[in-house]
Amino acid sequence: MNMINWQQEVEKRKEALLEDTKKLLQIKSVLDEEHATDDAPLGFGVKEALDFMLELGEEDGFTAKNVGNLAGHLEFGQGDEIVGILCHVDVVPEGDGWSSDPFGAEIRDGKMYARGAIDDKGPTMAAYYAMKIVKELGLPLKSRVRMIIGTDEESDWRCVEHYFKHEEMPAMGFAPDADFPIIYAEKGISDFDFVQIPEELSSEDAQVEVLHFQAGRRYNMVPDFAKAALDVRSQSIEIIQKYTDFLKEYEIKGKYYMQNGELILEAEGISAHGMEPNLGKNAGLFMAEFLTQLKIDSKAHKYFQFVSNYFWQDSRGKKLGIAYSDDITGDLTINVGKLIYTGQEGGRLGLNLRYPVTNKMEETKEKLESLLKEEGFSMENFTDSKPHHVDEQDFLIQTLKKVYEEQTGEKAELLSIGGGTYARSLQSGVAFGPLFPGREDIAHQKDEYIIIEDMLKATAIYAQAIFELAK
Repeated sequence: MNMINWQQEVEKRKEALLEDTKKLLQIKSVLDEEHATDDAPLGFGVKEALDFMLELGEEDGFTAKNVGNLAGHLEFGQGDEIVGILCHVDVVPEGDGWSSDPFGAEIRDGKMYARGAIDDKGPTMAAYYAMKIVKELGLPLKSRVRMIIGTDEESDWRCVEHYFKHEEMPAMGFAPDADFPIIYAEKGISDFDFVQIPEELSSEDAQVEVLHFQAGRRYNMVPDFAKAALDVRSQSIEIIQKYTDFLKEYEIKGKYYMQNGELILEAEGISAHGMEPNLGKNAGLFMAEFLTQLKIDSKAHKYFQFVSNYFWQDSRGKKLGIAYSDDITGDLTINVGKLIYTGQEGGRLGLNLRYPVTNKMEETKEKLESLLKEEGFSMENFTDSKPHHVDEQDFLIQTLKKVYEEQTGEKAELLSIGGGTYARSLQSGVAFGPLFPGREDIAHQKDEYIIIEDMLKATAIYAQAIFELAK
């Protein structure tokens, strides 16, 4: 039986842990490519945060290495294999509406408030102190323990891509950047565009010509605003009446007005993360659906009818013929994140597809391509990040389950998610905390915080986990 009181070891180091967390949170490490240099390819703030961690590690006797100013690592111990801990020190922009300085790391009511407090600087420091405890206790280990520090997790993952080109892959590991108990499966994530193929279509009998339509800016967000500009050749009063009825029927907000002789329609939806489109209301799809009810010109008709036929009230790919579900990660989901149509160029859709771990993306893509051919559309800008899944019986999972259950007295349920964490860049990796069940997730929101008591508890869990994985 493990006789070390991990929680007590954390308590001894509490003041130092909070002090170092504060210092790291006070660095504004937001991606800034405008002011990039060779020394700081993602901007000065991001580089400052990486340097801070590497210098801290060196002072504490870890082996520190900077890998191309994009990533770095801190390591201790001996052995052929590595237990990896994947963290990141970049943060999303702070945004507005904070009640205290977003980079002030102010403590009130047992919480530390700052951008990056829960994602991912607080957890990074918890994992760092966990390593430090294991190292300072001088426990016998069979493997090396290595913290890999990324600087581009919130954007393009250039850090881990660069890192694993030059450094060895850990045998197993975890990312403290999500939820407890254990996230053992993550869906595949694919982005692509559907583009209308230009053709000559006559529009003489149309009552309305669609000049311009747009909604959404990012593949992985549900658009919360849509706008269409129409050239109405007759019966504009009737169209406005139809539009107000439509808004009322679907309980969405919107407005209409005339501008330079054009009728402008606007619709407001509800934004949500693209991994579950049903949590939002897609303003673009509502507007598209409304436009199919008018006598619009044939080029526009072709585009909006296509959107309606394949995406209206269906985020599961049923109408596209690609619906899929498995017991590990649930349903395939598809989010229409960007919609744009112009009278000159025709229309396009930006899609974010999240697919279960047992789903074969190659087959799904073939189905989509043959459907598009029939419909007069093509596929462009295809990207694919493969799903990630570690078997439940794996030593990594079994060990983390045991540690979590011993430390919390709760059952360690295995979770699967539609989002992606750094764990998917490890061959055998899972996301492991720091958010305990029932705690609200305020990552990327104003007044982001970490609960200090939870952070100390997570540090104890990480310390025991590192010891058990590496011993």
